[in-house]
Amino acid sequence: MPLVFEEIKLEVGYRIDILVENKVAIELKSVEILNDVHLAQTLTYMKLGGFKLGLLLNFNVNLLKNGIRRVINGTL
Repeated sequence: MPLVFEEIKLEVGYRIDILVENKVAIELKSVEILNDVHLAQTLTYMKLGGFKLGLLLNFNVNLLKNGIRRVINGTL
């Protein structure tokens, strides 16, 4: 995902882990606990790409359903 700032396009932008149908940004993690930095990273990808929905997935849990966090970008 390139970064565009004041009509300048930088190709060394951000790398979304998974993008589904150019609508849903999915950020993959394997950490003890998800914290605000992980949420901020996901929101940044969503805001820069204009995506309304994102998922933050943590694979370091006993049950995968406990590691899923739905993120909604309400600033669009």
